[in-house]
Amino acid sequence: MAESSSRKRPRVLKEDDLANVEFETSEEVEVVPTFDKMGLREPLIRGIYSYGFEKPSAIQQRAIRQIIKGRDIIAQAQSGTGKTATFSIGVLQSINTQNRETQALVLSPTRELAVQIQKVILALGDYMNVQCHACIGGTNVGEDIRKLDYGQHVVSGTPGRVFDMIRRRNLRTRSIKMLVLDEADEMLTKGFKEQLYDIYRYLPPGAQVVLLSATLPHEVLEMTAKFMSDPIRVLVKRDEITLEGIKQFFVSVEREEWKFDTLCDLYDTLTITQAVLFCNTRRKVDWLAEKLREANFTVCAMHADMEQKERDEIMKQFREGQSRVLISTDVWARGLDVPQVSLVINYDLPNNRELYIHRIGRSGRYGRKGVAINFVKSDDIRILRDIEQYYSTQIDEMPMNVGELV
Repeated sequence: MAESSSRKRPRVLKEDDLANVEFETSEEVEVVPTFDKMGLREPLIRGIYSYGFEKPSAIQQRAIRQIIKGRDIIAQAQSGTGKTATFSIGVLQSINTQNRETQALVLSPTRELAVQIQKVILALGDYMNVQCHACIGGTNVGEDIRKLDYGQHVVSGTPGRVFDMIRRRNLRTRSIKMLVLDEADEMLTKGFKEQLYDIYRYLPPGAQVVLLSATLPHEVLEMTAKFMSDPIRVLVKRDEITLEGIKQFFVSVEREEWKFDTLCDLYDTLTITQAVLFCNTRRKVDWLAEKLREANFTVCAMHADMEQKERDEIMKQFREGQSRVLISTDVWARGLDVPQVSLVINYDLPNNRELYIHRIGRSGRYGRKGVAINFVKSDDIRILRDIEQYYSTQIDEMPMNVGELV
């Protein structure tokens, strides 16, 4: 981490300068092909592997080392490229867990994203004894104050509540050395610009800024010019997990109860190949596995409540093909790469768009063919259309001959 005195604030650019801002720095960004070569502390490495990651994605290979070096970074990357883990690993490597003060602040445009980031940081930091609190609107202020007074190494939050906690002096900023702005373009369209500047003013001079954005519109460039110092820009296209080659279908199931019968009808199709079924909750995973076993179907199930040894054993059996159907929650949507999987079923539609590409990306990893089937209740149609629009893709009604496509 560079000493704050050696960090100079960049000059504020005028409007007409912004169109010509060139961020590419003179140095080549090194590509680090494995997590082991990144110089990470041992408990963090353990956390990364137990989370299910095996090989760093394109953005992780390029950006993690730069974050650890203390550089300001603009990572321009779409959903599904592994950016949450990129900055989470950078944050976890940079903090001192012996010091109970807040050392990293992660800001996101939505409460759901802030909570999701908190979960990823806690999971990756599982062996580090890290404290990470989600500081979001719509929750009990007293609880926030209690958690912050206890001491949190990392705070993941939405700008409104975070600024409120800073103003009340419950979130002390004197030890913050890293500010992460996730989905910066979305944050600006949601009108958080003034709050972001307000928060930034409370941070120690020379705090490192890591900004992630799918696009770099004018307002993001303006922001980077105002509070980043000689940033490195890492551009990663949505190439690592792609929807090309994955046929996507939906099955209308008006009510929740109809999903199970639909699944039983499809079961012969599932076992032609290996399939992963995703549910949104651990309870649903256990319930579905039990119900399928009662109907004499062979399945295995995995979620975060299970002991690590049990999860590893299930994964091993699935990789070796001893079990052909795996039922899982989203915690496993990310690190799973089993080459034989060519069918993914979303028994429940995911809670957010980013998870969709992580889930169905299991079936078409690195250009392989695959099929994804979504079970859609009447009130899920809107979510499905939103996913289609977001990924510029088409999800058709499932044809009768789906078995031939797998």
